[in-house]
Amino acid sequence: MVLVIDTSSVRSALAVLEDRMVVGEEVWESGREEDLGLRVSTLADPTELTAVAVALGPGSFTGLRLGVSYGLGLAMGRGIPLLGLATLEIQATRARAPAVGVADAGRGRLYWLNPAGEVGHGRPGDLPRDLPAVGWLRATTADLLRREGVRLLDEREVDTFGTAASKLVGGAPSVGYDTVELRYMHSFGMVR
Repeated sequence: MVLVIDTSSVRSALAVLEDRMVVGEEVWESGREEDLGLRVSTLADPTELTAVAVALGPGSFTGLRLGVSYGLGLAMGRGIPLLGLATLEIQATRARAPAVGVADAGRGRLYWLNPAGEVGHGRPGDLPRDLPAVGWLRATTADLLRREGVRLLDEREVDTFGTAASKLVGGAPSVGYDTVELRYMHSFGMVR
């Protein structure tokens, strides 16, 4: 079983995959009181995990550190592989047709990944308008996108976090316990 953790944005998510099938999943509004251990234990027995996959960003400093630290500790403690996933790729993969994956970068800015694999950073008006967008955003950021004429896919129009993770985890690179590299959000761009 593979545990997938994403605490990089305004929502946090866990998924448990077995043979790339989703056997458990939870998504909640991110906040200061995150008890990942309790949430994980309600989805799976940690002793049965064969790998842990973590979202590496871009994302918030605190959010990324929370999820990756927990995932790293669990993987090290169990002696199982730690896999790295990109936040924007997870979001883009939730769409059922080509779409731009987006993540809130704060101060009215976004990070995005278009289907060609190009990453962008800027204001909502800078986002490509020829494709819909998908991602977990603050309400104010989502409203700014819509005002700029970008169609933001509704949760009913996209796959779940777990389904997207199941499509990505097989190709996810293994990350060394001592070489985890996070991609933090910063108002002037992405910093590592």
